[in-house]
Amino acid sequence: MKKEFVVIGLGRFGGSIVRELVAQGAHVMAIDSTSERVDEYAQIATQAIVADTTDESVIKSLGLWNFGHVIVAIGENIQASILTTLILKELGVSQITVKAQNDYHEKVLRKIGADYIVHPERDMGIRIANNMMSSNVLDYLELSDEHSIMEIKASDRIAGYSLIDLDIRAKYGINIVGIKRGEAIMISPSPEDPILLGDVLLVIGADVDINRFVKKALQD
Repeated sequence: MKKEFVVIGLGRFGGSIVRELVAQGAHVMAIDSTSERVDEYAQIATQAIVADTTDESVIKSLGLWNFGHVIVAIGENIQASILTTLILKELGVSQITVKAQNDYHEKVLRKIGADYIVHPERDMGIRIANNMMSSNVLDYLELSDEHSIMEIKASDRIAGYSLIDLDIRAKYGINIVGIKRGEAIMISPSPEDPILLGDVLLVIGADVDINRFVKKALQD
């Protein structure tokens, strides 16, 4: 059975979610208050509907509580985002992901019960900044305000050494939970296996500790 999603708001963020979910074989109902955006996704989404989701009767008529996951990707209209999320929550939608515009918006969304909150612009900014600060940092995923997972490319400073040799956990307080080597991915790598030049280390820990590791162990 294909997974079913609703995406409300078809700007760049919401539209990209629709395209990717459909590409992965999901059923997607795409909703926006603007007919031009809906027309753009009429041939992409399973259903594309013009609707005002701040109207409870509209959400009820669409039966959105029957979907397992609703993504509220409304852009600049914070009030519409909050009202839509509140109505969805009161109608019993099991999972609601909401795009937050700022920290204040996030606080309100948490108070009304949004299950997942994303900051695409902020997160992309952090990712770009990390990539610019170090050529070794390939990607970044924020877990909390102070902890992250990073993909870090191994340099010649650590190539040839094993995790035991480097003693990374004791020295830096971080964990290497995986190693990408070409197309292969090693989960929970053996402490005795040597790291090769060009390996991509999947590192988890506090941001301050990861950055300390990158600066001392990887950068020239």
